[in-house]
Amino acid sequence: MRILNDTLLSDSYDLVVVGSGAAGLTAAATAAHAGLNVLVTEKTDLLGGTSAVSGGMLWVVDNHYAHRAGMSDSKEAGRRYVKAVSRGRGRTELLDAALDHGDAMLKFLADELDVKFLFLDNFPDYRQDFAGAVQGGRTVEPELFNYREALGGMAAHIRTDGRHPYTMQEYENWGAFTRFPWEELNQRMIDGYAAKGHALVAMLVSACVRMGVTFAVDTRVTRLLGSPEKITGIETEEGHLIHAGSVMIASGGFEWDHELADSMLASRLHTVCSPPSNTGDGLKMAQRVGAAVRGTREAWWAPMSLTGGTRDGSPIGSLLRFERQGPGSIMVNRHGQRFANEAQNYNDLARCLQSWDSPNNQTLNTPAHVVFDHSYLERYGILDHRAGQPTPAYLIEAATLEELAGRINVPAEALQNTVARFNEMAVRGVDEDFGRGESEYDRYWGDADCSWPNPSLGPLQQGPYYALEVVNGAFGTCGGVATDGNGQVIDVDGEPIPGLFAAGNVSESPFAAGYPGAGATLGPLMTMAFQAGRTITTRLSERNPLAVHA
Repeated sequence: MRILNDTLLSDSYDLVVVGSGAAGLTAAATAAHAGLNVLVTEKTDLLGGTSAVSGGMLWVVDNHYAHRAGMSDSKEAGRRYVKAVSRGRGRTELLDAALDHGDAMLKFLADELDVKFLFLDNFPDYRQDFAGAVQGGRTVEPELFNYREALGGMAAHIRTDGRHPYTMQEYENWGAFTRFPWEELNQRMIDGYAAKGHALVAMLVSACVRMGVTFAVDTRVTRLLGSPEKITGIETEEGHLIHAGSVMIASGGFEWDHELADSMLASRLHTVCSPPSNTGDGLKMAQRVGAAVRGTREAWWAPMSLTGGTRDGSPIGSLLRFERQGPGSIMVNRHGQRFANEAQNYNDLARCLQSWDSPNNQTLNTPAHVVFDHSYLERYGILDHRAGQPTPAYLIEAATLEELAGRINVPAEALQNTVARFNEMAVRGVDEDFGRGESEYDRYWGDADCSWPNPSLGPLQQGPYYALEVVNGAFGTCGGVATDGNGQVIDVDGEPIPGLFAAGNVSESPFAAGYPGAGATLGPLMTMAFQAGRTITTRLSERNPLAVHA
């Protein structure tokens, strides 16, 4: 155990938060802002968890940024849309809490915690074909933030994924990575700027530090103190007993406990990109005191490739986004055929990778590959690889489509026919097979400057050709400890467990199996954490009016 911010460890706190992702930090800051004495524990030596390596965006229906921009939205429209995306699953209490209090959370972060956001007025909801979807206005992202200047020595303890600091607004303006101003971005890194989830976590940590929150890293919590009648604190792996008026579990998902993930998730995970510390510790602790568990079949699914990347020494996957959405690339399955709209959102596309061929007792579409030609590589690159560089091990290269088919073990005639048909449709600008490029979301991720009629479609014409294997991956699991609408953990009978709260990927998602738009992980989970922080504060104030100052 190491205490980071020049404070002494106490044996008693008003609130102990287990985990330092955006949900845990939101709960900590909300309680500390009201005068509570708060401790945040982190299993690793780096703060931020999965949130710190995420895009950092928040999806919030009917928010005040949209109102200021004169955009029309409503919670009822958002409710209809989320219910459609989640296929009618999930609990109304959680959905209502996330929708009703989301904007209050955003205002609190901006006005009281100095967490600054950029409004993405044209970032479309993922399913434009569902009632209640909007073409923009529900997603915000963190501003660039100089975390070294703000946090000093603590800056070294903020987790980062190592990416250059740029915002989604800038990404939209610049387009493909080959057009990015890399010298400027290198200078930002040198100057100490953060973006995306790195910036979000850094701003939340900075707020917590200003309000006196204590941070303990290298601190694995192994047991909750008390009983199902009242949780009274935590025990660490080193044997420290820390008493608390309330405990918030915000310790991430269970995707890195491979046996647990295999036994609970609806489909096998082949890779993830979250920190390896997400081994379900909080879920298991809550279960030991009788907590109900819900929604554990689901994850934040995403198509990924294994490109040799690591996190904390463990192999992780790389999310495929423009690589499959840009004009001039396609995805083919084990039969050498397209099987989906490649430009659709990652959560829905990954579900296509999970399909099962029952008659043949095998996967229907995997192994799957992104296929593109040399002109695509010259225009856009692929991940961090650029034309003219030696072909990396994760890319399969061949002079012809026939040769490429042999190298990825698909029928050559099928692959050639697939590419020929796609090329004809790309030249005309209409995907008659899967509707790629029809929705606002598809076109958002295309290339408006391409020479073809549809920004999402382009032909594959120039050898050599390349293939990149795609596997079923996830950002993390999204089910677990069940709570009420205030973030309080409930037991199998639906009764609250006094003193115990949960938020983040350790808990049941308010959106169940749904992924409505960019930021639909952090938006509702941080809202639930905000609700929990307010509930903890209110109840302490009711018991002892002198314990809080606001």
